[in-house]
Amino acid sequence: MARSPVQESPLAKTLTSYTREAAPELCEKRPGNEVVCFACGHRCLIRDGRVGICKVRYNEGGVLKVPTGYVGALQCDPIEKKPFFHVLPGSSALSFGMLGCDYHCGYCQNWITSQALRDPEAVSTIMPTTPSQLVALAKEYGSPVITSTYNEPLITSEWAVQVFQVAKEQGLRTAYVSNGNGTPEVLAYLKPWVDLYKVDLKGFSQEEYRKLGGQLTGVLETIQRLASMGFWVEIVTLIVPGFNDSEQELKAMTEFLVSVSPDLPWHVTAFHKDYKMIEPDNTTARSLIRAAEIGQRSGLRYVYAGNLPGLVGPYEHTFCPICGTIVVKRIGYRVLEFSVKNGACPNCGNRIPGIWN
Repeated sequence: MARSPVQESPLAKTLTSYTREAAPELCEKRPGNEVVCFACGHRCLIRDGRVGICKVRYNEGGVLKVPTGYVGALQCDPIEKKPFFHVLPGSSALSFGMLGCDYHCGYCQNWITSQALRDPEAVSTIMPTTPSQLVALAKEYGSPVITSTYNEPLITSEWAVQVFQVAKEQGLRTAYVSNGNGTPEVLAYLKPWVDLYKVDLKGFSQEEYRKLGGQLTGVLETIQRLASMGFWVEIVTLIVPGFNDSEQELKAMTEFLVSVSPDLPWHVTAFHKDYKMIEPDNTTARSLIRAAEIGQRSGLRYVYAGNLPGLVGPYEHTFCPICGTIVVKRIGYRVLEFSVKNGACPNCGNRIPGIWN
């Protein structure tokens, strides 16, 4: 593991003032002041004075210290941007994030926050806050959902739970937007407090995942576990030309998702040159449609092509898989028509899975 954050950047040193002891469910103390962290699939063994791979969870005198009491990003977004297409269409989600990540994706679109402790060019600031202040802001904006996002929420789960406990008291839904590098321990810790979980399934090759700093197997196990535990789950794959867009890989990926549930919504989104990955071409609408068609042929009932509004034909809308009726019509993040009634298609009565009201 790396050195203590106190020995590293000024930002890392500042962050030590915004820490608490880790939840006992998310760590195990070992002899010699060592701790094992269960917040993500890396399961870091952290020696005294060292930090985990995420660079925000660190060992101080045999105590695992974790982030609390600040945000590094805060915004009110359409819930479709998260993206959740089967949750309260047309509503907003108060979205907050901290700093740090357990991955180092070369195409990260939130790298200013996620890589702030790893990349000196990612210049970030923080804003001290409290759970009550965040929930009050969600209420002020009329947001029925509050979401931990922008960095990897798993590594800051204690803070998310602090926020979500207050949010639940106020009747809000709660969500994670995550890379899915989970553990059984962290999912059990989150289950009472997290309703919705978006997993970014970045590909279907261990070789690719290794380049990003992860393990494919752990993400697949997390998706299976989330579904079996009763979280509402939606899956997103950023289609990167030449990296994860072969027909063979997309077919294997979508067949896996069907084996979990054919009702899992799957979103394919367009890559654009960002951060350190500037060699591949930007993803075209044709490429997104091709990927969506592969998902449909594999047996997924709800397939979406995102972030190229108006260019992907029917793949912005939600259709009843039985009679073909459009039950949610969209363009981009805007809902144009909504006709789900009592959780079902208004034409044939088929149940449309999701959280609709």
